[in-house]
Amino acid sequence: MIPDVGREDWAARAERLTLTSHHHIDGADEPGGGATFKVVSPRDGRILGEVADAGQAEVDRAVAAARHAFDHGPWPRLAPADRGRALLRLADLMEERRADLALTISLEMGKPIKDAYEIELRAAISTFRWYGQLAGKLTDESPHTAPDALALVTREPAGVVGAVVPWNFPLTIASWKVAPALAAGCTVVLKPSELSPLSALMLARLASEAGLPAGVLNVVAGDGPVAGRALGLHPDVDVLAFTGSTTVGRHFLHYAADSNLKRVWLELGGKSPNIILPDAPDLDRAAATAAWGIFFNQGEMCTAPSRLLVHSSIAERITEAVVEHARALRVGDPLDPATEMGALVGQAHLDKVLGHVRTGADEGARLRTGGSRILTGTGGSYLEPTVFDRVTPGMRLAREEIFGPVLSVLTFDDVEEAVELANATDYGLAAGLWTADLSTAHKVSRALRAGTVWVNCYEEGDLTVPFGGMKQSGNGRDKSAHALEKYTELKTTWIQL
Repeated sequence: MIPDVGREDWAARAERLTLTSHHHIDGADEPGGGATFKVVSPRDGRILGEVADAGQAEVDRAVAAARHAFDHGPWPRLAPADRGRALLRLADLMEERRADLALTISLEMGKPIKDAYEIELRAAISTFRWYGQLAGKLTDESPHTAPDALALVTREPAGVVGAVVPWNFPLTIASWKVAPALAAGCTVVLKPSELSPLSALMLARLASEAGLPAGVLNVVAGDGPVAGRALGLHPDVDVLAFTGSTTVGRHFLHYAADSNLKRVWLELGGKSPNIILPDAPDLDRAAATAAWGIFFNQGEMCTAPSRLLVHSSIAERITEAVVEHARALRVGDPLDPATEMGALVGQAHLDKVLGHVRTGADEGARLRTGGSRILTGTGGSYLEPTVFDRVTPGMRLAREEIFGPVLSVLTFDDVEEAVELANATDYGLAAGLWTADLSTAHKVSRALRAGTVWVNCYEEGDLTVPFGGMKQSGNGRDKSAHALEKYTELKTTWIQL
């Protein structure tokens, strides 16, 4: 029975939860070579478990299992509709275990349980269902050519996929990589973040239970410099899909160059602008959405609208409204269904975000609210929702990705200046625009160098639309049918009649 999120005693359920600590390789649990690392809950600083730590040997075994499953196993040779049915079975099992998956995410990375259950798990389950339904609907091409020849263009699975995913949306982003790769007929080695490996390990076991053949989905836990590097350099990995920082993305490009020139698909950082023009259809809603966007998921989002660009004529009104929303936000125990903002992922990350707060004040930005660690008695990593104004484009607050609940307010005097400010960043992942003028909406959206532009909303969409970045926010696209382009190769066959 699926629980009522608002009535379930999640803390009591957490005491009964069984967490897995072994890798999942070739369809079975594997304890690894004996090395382990601690997974610490940012909720209260308690150790959730000792998880097997993958080194080169474990990565080699996982890749070998995926290689054998691709080269000799049934998965790539199944009818696409049969692969789709397996993904649908996995989605059904995820729905059955939805509460435990959500609870695991909340415990390991601090996300409010309501968001983990209602948003993250909904997205992850929907992703496997969507690609499961799509798998049998893809078609090859037969272009018209000379009358004495037949041309065929077939889309074939690319091979073994290494997927390296972050901690902020452990299952959503994993599903964005794994589901289309499996639908295409690839086999996968998934490496979750060492901060949030438990939900991915649970997913691997559900995949085996759903009937995915051994070696099709392998999950190894370990850190980036060892396990991630081993995947990036491995000669039997054909495609590497990564979501994370721009710095680490560069490493994966080097790994590809130093090994087998594997294709590398990157979804990296962001410093997303959110532009509010005076003619926005609802200024109160624009301010409320700006506050929700930066504080949702503790601000630990690559698309977070961390730069609020407001026309000078409405700047104080909008800023004050955002500050009010920030002060009213309920920060607390992630397992409390009433919590609106949970814990940052860990002490090290909290210290990093606090460093940005101190730098912002030192550079002359005005702290309007927040900026301090709270709930210190819990042992968790909690930060007040934070808003700075009087931010200028050269400040680090306006240039660097903070990845926390810290908003920078900048002002402009006309649309041209707004676009210039919005594009004055190395990143190009997402942007927001608030205007009632249709012409302005089209012109500014086209002028913004971002992979996604939301107009009069933020963080909206579904699986039919692609997601990814421009500039140093990466390449390639997750979601939609376009994601399959990353995991397939086009083969031309020319038959002379």
